[in-house]
Amino acid sequence: MTAAPSPPPPNFDPLLVPVIGMDGHLPKVPTEALQVQALVKRFASKQVWTPELLSEPRFSQRVPVHASVLVPLVMRDSGLTVLLTERTTHLSSHSGQVAFPGGKADPEDTDAIDTALRESSEEIGLGRKFVQVLGTLPIYTTGSAFLVTPVVALVDAAHTVTRNPHEVADIFEVPLSFLMDPANHRRHAVEWAGARREWLSMPYFDGTVERFIWGATAGMLRNLYGFLRG
Repeated sequence: MTAAPSPPPPNFDPLLVPVIGMDGHLPKVPTEALQVQALVKRFASKQVWTPELLSEPRFSQRVPVHASVLVPLVMRDSGLTVLLTERTTHLSSHSGQVAFPGGKADPEDTDAIDTALRESSEEIGLGRKFVQVLGTLPIYTTGSAFLVTPVVALVDAAHTVTRNPHEVADIFEVPLSFLMDPANHRRHAVEWAGARREWLSMPYFDGTVERFIWGATAGMLRNLYGFLRG
């Protein structure tokens, strides 16, 4: 029996891992494909596509757990934005990282969409009446053994949010057009526990703070890019 890969060292800092490549050679998603009606049509279509990233090298020995995240696309006058959170540093998994609102499935949840909506309400106070679910992306398996279903949804700009201080340190938005442009996608690699680990990052500077989007969140955004690119 092969031993499970070791987790990242306690002092691991993804910000210090060198960039080994950028994807500016890939086309960005056209502006017209990032409009609300185009997104509705794309999710309603049955067009076949192949996700680029489905799993990370596993470092947890726990039994895999189903989870869901909401990929909230806020309908701003200036264009769609992606609502993201920064997790608090004391959480047991993915602490301090940029993430979508979401979490583990509860037995009472009716499906993956219900999990994402419930968790978004609990984490950031996002009411279901402001959310229009478009559809889901393929399950993304994290190295920490979460089987994550990304639930993509439109969010009314009239929504309000209130963060749960136990789980969420900050809430912010990033233009969808920025994230759907591979010129902003960076590749990283590092060796630990005898294995090479690779991931994407999408750092975004909002004029005051640089938001370091990486790991599973960046991986799911990359799959959204592939889905919308067609």
